[in-house]
Amino acid sequence: MSGYLIPSANLETELIVKKSRFSTFVFHTKNRAEAMIHLQTLRERYTDARHHCWAYLLGDPKAPTSVAMSDDGEPSGTAGKPMLNVMQHKDVGDIFIVVVRYFGGIKLGAGGLVRAYSTAVQSAYDEMQCQQVISLEPLRLSCAFDEEQKIRYLVDRYHGVIDDCSYSELVSMAISLPSLHSLSFKAELSHLRGTRISTSAPDESIKQT
Repeated sequence: MSGYLIPSANLETELIVKKSRFSTFVFHTKNRAEAMIHLQTLRERYTDARHHCWAYLLGDPKAPTSVAMSDDGEPSGTAGKPMLNVMQHKDVGDIFIVVVRYFGGIKLGAGGLVRAYSTAVQSAYDEMQCQQVISLEPLRLSCAFDEEQKIRYLVDRYHGVIDDCSYSELVSMAISLPSLHSLSFKAELSHLRGTRISTSAPDESIKQT
């Protein structure tokens, strides 16, 4: 089935570069609000740290719904951007990473900072445990009563779920179907008499672990 990986557990790793300590924190995050809550918690826990740099990538890493980053006081482009660059080359989505830096007294320079933040994030990926999430497409359809059992059979065949079903002049169903099977499912439905199908709005998309 189509899908992508997400972190299965929070993670903390540490990297020392020329006496500067880079503590990396990884979270599974569904939206920006969750990410900012994690960030605030770390700011309160590590109030004496000089920088709390971060980046997140939400949704399928092949086509993210949202990405963001912050250098948090480091020279522009030396922290958040290299962190996000590593994340964009991985198959893990819905992820938020914070790197808390304690300055060790030795300046690293722009190139050194880019390498340090990139390495800190890569090291976290090396230890990260992940699990698969399946992308489900929400569909709504209506059909004649004598076609209902055929549709239920097709939904089951393509590993979908019927979320809701109601009856009036027609049978109306709300279905969640793995995106990988969407085109084949719709093609088979086109041969059924009186069956109409529509795709729900993008913000109604569903993810199933």
